[in-house]
Amino acid sequence: MPQPRTRKQHPETADRILAAAEEAFAAHGLAGARTERIAARAGVNKALLYYYFRSKRDLYRAVLRHLLEQLHRTSEPGADAPSSSREQLAGFVNRYFDFLATHPNFPRLMQREVMESKGELDWVLRDYYRPLLEGLVRLIAQGVRRGEFRRVDPQQSALTLMGATTSYFAAPLWGRFLGRDLLEPAALEARRHALLDFLGYGLFRPERGES
Repeated sequence: MPQPRTRKQHPETADRILAAAEEAFAAHGLAGARTERIAARAGVNKALLYYYFRSKRDLYRAVLRHLLEQLHRTSEPGADAPSSSREQLAGFVNRYFDFLATHPNFPRLMQREVMESKGELDWVLRDYYRPLLEGLVRLIAQGVRRGEFRRVDPQQSALTLMGATTSYFAAPLWGRFLGRDLLEPAALEARRHALLDFLGYGLFRPERGES
């Protein structure tokens, strides 16, 4: 995957370009975004933009990779260890929704990528979503072994949880259907609590003292 050419040497310049590009691509998509406007918003000239990123598509992929790397760092299953399996799984859900709350362009960009990529999603699945799925499988299997979770199929349960969390990038599409913004703060909080409630009844075994 192409990377910014000299980002390590001048990270602040590359970060300004990525931030400006993120806004443009989220609003207009790859085809609609204009590199001259991205460069102007980042405070650089167009030639410098192409010095850091070889093409508009490379810049687009760099924006996605930058966001996915942040998601991977903040939402990795089991990052709360040592703690109970249920606390770790709840931590994954909370960190994921915290990420959505602070990166509202991510669902919009992922929705556009799915709709416009023409089957070029292998790198996203391989580098980010497969490790995330594998981490959830391990965490759920651990919870089953410890008796904290019901005796479920870890892989199937992980796929269900992936669909309920990471696939929330479809929220802009469902929001148009429902006539409201599913990414605004109150909607994200409602979704977070609904998912944790679902896990509490569908996966977690009651702790002592719970009815």
